Amino acid sequence: MKLIYFAWVREQVGIDEENVDLPATIKTIADLLAWLPERGDNYAIFEQAHALRAAINQEHVDHDTLITDAQEIAIFPPMTGG
Repeated sequence: MKLIYFAWVREQVGIDEENVDLPATIKTIADLLAWLPERGDNYAIFEQAHALRAAINQEHVDHDTLITDAQEIAIFPPMTGG
């Protein structure tokens, strides 16, 4: 599965995107965000999961959304107006 990082999430992780093999126990966006910090210090930003937004296959989703059919998941900070 492809993970894509935007804005300050990308800056913290240090890469734009990556392909990962998710453990079978990861079923939702919330599960994914809880698992990512286990990948290393660069992923500590995901400990602030409540502040992050996600999209599956380019559609915004809530954290409780199942990722069963996801081909790509984008993770980004909340958008602000201006």
